[in-house]
Amino acid sequence: MQTHNIEQWQQNHDFSVHNKQGERRTYYVLILTAITMIVEIIAGSIYGSMALLADGWHMGTHVAAFMIAIFAYRYARKHANNPEFSFGTGKVNALGGFASAIALAIVALVMLVESLQRIFEPHTIQFNEAIIVASIGLLVNIISAWLLKDDHSHSHHHADDDHDDHHEHHDHNLRAAYAHVLADAITSVLAITALVAGKYLGWNWLDPIMGIVGAIIITRWAYGLMKETSPLLLDASIAEDYKFSITQAIENDADNEISDIHVWKIGANDYAAIISIVTHAPNTPDYYKALLKDFDKLSHITIEINQCTDERCDLEN
Repeated sequence: MQTHNIEQWQQNHDFSVHNKQGERRTYYVLILTAITMIVEIIAGSIYGSMALLADGWHMGTHVAAFMIAIFAYRYARKHANNPEFSFGTGKVNALGGFASAIALAIVALVMLVESLQRIFEPHTIQFNEAIIVASIGLLVNIISAWLLKDDHSHSHHHADDDHDDHHEHHDHNLRAAYAHVLADAITSVLAITALVAGKYLGWNWLDPIMGIVGAIIITRWAYGLMKETSPLLLDASIAEDYKFSITQAIENDADNEISDIHVWKIGANDYAAIISIVTHAPNTPDYYKALLKDFDKLSHITIEINQCTDERCDLEN
């Protein structure tokens, strides 16, 4: 048995987004939101305010979402190089974002049902307390949004042979946390508008209508986040025109013909490719990888080379 140094042929498998700043800020927002939740629930119980209690439990759904985000960050970092994950933990970030999107959708559904009920069964509104609660919630959301404000992408660095590549990776986790804060903020703004109109103009009907509007907006955000994260979780293929360009880059060289090609997502902006090539004059895998050097989305490439020697093999040049 011979021993060889094979490090130069081994490819990197860490395609997760390492955003320490995003993780730290999400933790701060978690603490701020949890404290607000506890204060509102206690105050609502003491003063008998349903508005306080409702907003407190609503804050609880966001606390759960932020805990999911922090867990995803830490889990991805801890298991980044765990061989049990074939292509690393690049999908954990998207999984956290998808789970948070589900939580957003549930919040929207609860808001919609409660708003519809209040249209047919109007409740007595304690305007002064409700306005104070909504204002406090909005202030907390403004601070939280400031903490989470980011371009939702993070530079991910990995080495490949003799050069280093830098990719901008979309942080689905941070975007999901930011969406929760925005959802709560817009809910507070709509609530304040409706409550002020109800108190001074007698438009009590505006309160449930604003609840429905808020539910629709939040549902749209949840759907957008699901649509963005689900392709990664389902190993979605790359766009057909991009795949066609990959095929052309290889088949335009010599008499190469691709017999099989699979390109799928393994990270926020990373794709893996398995390409099977048939040719009369086979070359090294590195040669074919060099043909794809301009395709920066391909972070992990596996090349299978089949030499065509049989007379039945009829390649079109």
